[in-house]
Amino acid sequence: MKKTLCLYFQVHQPYRLRQYRFFDIGKNHDYFDDFANKTIMARVATRCYIPANRLMLELINKYDGAFKITYSISGIALEQMEQFAPQALESFQELAKTGHVEFLSETYSHSLSSLISPRKFRDQIKVHVNAVEKHFGQKPKAFRNTELIYSDTIGEMVAGMGFATMLTEGARHILGWKSPNYIYVNALNPKLKLLLRNFRLSDDIAFRFSNKSWGDWPLTAEKYAGWIAGALEKDDIVNIFMDYESFGEHQPASSGIFDFLKAMPGMILNHTNLEIMTPSQAAAKHQPIAPLNVPYAISWADEERDISAWLGNELQQEAFNNLYKIEDLVRDSNDPDLQRDFRRLQASDHFYYMCTKFFSDGDVHKYFNPYDTPYEAFINYMNVLSDITLRASKK
Repeated sequence: MKKTLCLYFQVHQPYRLRQYRFFDIGKNHDYFDDFANKTIMARVATRCYIPANRLMLELINKYDGAFKITYSISGIALEQMEQFAPQALESFQELAKTGHVEFLSETYSHSLSSLISPRKFRDQIKVHVNAVEKHFGQKPKAFRNTELIYSDTIGEMVAGMGFATMLTEGARHILGWKSPNYIYVNALNPKLKLLLRNFRLSDDIAFRFSNKSWGDWPLTAEKYAGWIAGALEKDDIVNIFMDYESFGEHQPASSGIFDFLKAMPGMILNHTNLEIMTPSQAAAKHQPIAPLNVPYAISWADEERDISAWLGNELQQEAFNNLYKIEDLVRDSNDPDLQRDFRRLQASDHFYYMCTKFFSDGDVHKYFNPYDTPYEAFINYMNVLSDITLRASKK
C-alpha cells in the first residue's frame, strides 16, 4: 500500500484594533483599524493568496488530480476577502471547483472558545460550516481547531458534531517514543481519527526555508522529497501543516519559495510508493494504530506546544475571562452590530499580542505583533472590551 503525504494550509487574518483610548469608552464604538486591515489583506492577497492559488491550480491540472491540497479559512478571513480582496476569494473558489481541494471546518472567529465555552465553540463551528458551504460548495467532513488546539475533551466535542477526522500537533511531550506519522484516534470517542502534524518537516518550510544559517539551506524540492520518503520507509503518513502565508509573505518570493512549491509535487510523486491525499481521504485509507491520550490542551505554537502563547500570563487570562463573561449578554442582545464586534474580538491573535515570552519564541511573537509591548496590547483590548460590555449591559 502506498504511503501518504498530506498538505494542509491555514488561512487567517484577524480584524486588527485601532488605538482605542480610555476616553473613547462609552462614546465611540469604532474599534477596528480599517486602513490596516485593508492594507494587510490586500498585501497578503497580492504576495501569497493569488499567486499561490494560481500555482496550486496549475499543479492540480498538471498532475491530473494526483496533487491534492487542503485549507481551513477562518470566517473573519473570508469576511475580509469579501471586503478587501474579492479576487483572492475567487481564486480559492476556483480551486474548490477542481474537486481535488478539501476545505476544513474550524471556529468562525479563529477563537479559543473550545477552552471555555462548549456552546460558543459549537455555535461558531456551525456558522463556519455554513460559510464553507456558501463559498466553496462543500460541507466539511474534517475539523481543525484554532492553532491546532486539541485535548481529549475537545476531540470528543468535535466527534459529537459529526466530524470523522481532526488535525492536531504531533507534540513530543504527548507522543513520547511514538511517531506522528500514523493515524490515531480520540481517547474518549474512537470514531474520531486524528492526523498529527510532523512539526520538523513542516517548520523546515514555514520557518527555516530562507534562513541561510540553517545547516540544510538551501532546501530543494528534491532534498525535501527525499526526507519525506525517508520518513515513510516504515511509517504510514506525513502531515505537513503550516500557515499558507508562508508562501510569499513570511517567506518572500525572492527566497525561491514558489519555485520550490512548483517543483515539490513532481519530486514527491517520482517516488512511486508515495501519494498525496487530503485529510479525509487519508483517514479513510489508513487504519489508526492507537488512541492518543491528551488530558491537557496542546497546540502547534512555541516550544511548549501548549496554550501558553495565548493564556500563559495574567494579562491574557484576565482579558480572556472578561470577554466570555459577557457572552450571554451579547447573545441575548439581538444586536447584529454588537454580535459582529464581539465575534471579531474573539480571535486568538488579540491574546497572542499580550504574550510575554522571550528567547526564540519571543522573536516569533514580535514578528506577528503590531504593538510595542504586551501591556499596550492588553490596555487597548480591555478598553474596547469595556465599551462592548457597556453596550451589552444596556440591551
